[in-house]
Amino acid sequence: MLDLIAYPSERAATRLEQIATRKIGSAEELEVQVRDILADIKRNGDAALLRYTRRFDAPDFQLSQLTVSESEMDAAYGKIDKGFLEILHAAIGNITAFHQHQLRASWFTTKPDGSIVGQMVRPVSAAGLYIPGGRGGKTPLISSVLMNGIPAVIAGVRDIALVTPPQRDGGVNAHLLVAAREVGVTRMHKAGSAWAVAALAYGTASMQPVDVIVGPGNIYVTLAKKLLSGEVGIDLLAGPSEILVIADQQANPEHIAADLLSQAEHDPTASAVLITPSVAVAQQVSQCLETQSAVLPRRDLARQALARYGAIFIVQQLQEAFGLANKLAPEHLELHLQDPWSWLGKVENAGAVFLGDNTPEPVGDYFAGPNHVLPTAGTARFASALGVENFQKKTSVVYYSREALERDAQAIIRLAELEGLDAHAAAIRVRLGGVASGAN
Repeated sequence: MLDLIAYPSERAATRLEQIATRKIGSAEELEVQVRDILADIKRNGDAALLRYTRRFDAPDFQLSQLTVSESEMDAAYGKIDKGFLEILHAAIGNITAFHQHQLRASWFTTKPDGSIVGQMVRPVSAAGLYIPGGRGGKTPLISSVLMNGIPAVIAGVRDIALVTPPQRDGGVNAHLLVAAREVGVTRMHKAGSAWAVAALAYGTASMQPVDVIVGPGNIYVTLAKKLLSGEVGIDLLAGPSEILVIADQQANPEHIAADLLSQAEHDPTASAVLITPSVAVAQQVSQCLETQSAVLPRRDLARQALARYGAIFIVQQLQEAFGLANKLAPEHLELHLQDPWSWLGKVENAGAVFLGDNTPEPVGDYFAGPNHVLPTAGTARFASALGVENFQKKTSVVYYSREALERDAQAIIRLAELEGLDAHAAAIRVRLGGVASGAN
């Protein structure tokens, strides 16, 4: 199904460029539309929010339906089964345990001269979670609720608002509502796309504003977050899904093909790449992709993604595979190797790494514990997964004793004067008993 491409080669370079530069849409054209939506929400608040919701999601939607009520929550619990709750609690436990290790504490250091420096770590006051509608509520994105909500709860955020598009009848999938309540979300609103993001950022009469907005979404959501970054904090600008598999000659071709398809089925712009020194494994994976994709409900999407941005690269040595992987900096990196731990140190750029044949990427998507909100499109070179730190802010603290001030005064004055900031120097000099604007 996929041709084998020798690496390095001119053909490989061309294919890598296609993969690395893929886009999810014409951002320049859509950005104008999104700017207009943001301005509309900022100016008209609830009226604009209601107008967009009626036009795109629920024609008969009323403003009184915007915030999920307690009666809706009670009804949601009546629609789910005990098995779902057990699975949900197990996943929450795993994800919570992992993210608790990321929690940072305030710290202070006292020096012998009595000066103190430190850092206060505080949660933001309010956070907004954007959760996509999932085919009109038919496929609720439970994992997105967990991955975005749990770090905010651990960080100590008091006000956690979730927004998600309403179904056509104005409701929200019961499984999603229950997941949000079990995680610790404090309020839920039925709104989607760029107008929901704008309402979180600016606030309306019915929705209090937040300090940080996180969560996945389509190009409109992504552009809204991009344009509002700076007014509010955001997690990252997520691009199309991607997976890169490095495999040796002992790897299982059927397993590799299944894992490549697990990302290719997301959308036509997803990327699925295999790098291996084994021609036999590469050929078998290509055949398995053809067979396995034929029975997938989302086979058309998966096959489009493979045709547009899929690839199998043949390298001479495994070492080359890691060099190529570090250049691509994939969202998901799987190591189908006989001894994956011995190669882990070669990984420099990846959103998440999955080691061994028993660790397919969906293990991380849903259950293992690490966050599945990961950097894409090569940004793993400098960006990290969503975590507790996205919901915390740090404030530096400085206290100088008289001894410390006298010791460092001349150094501070000299640096200030070199920068031409005489008032900075004067603020030190006046405390030494000299004239604020005079010489030493």
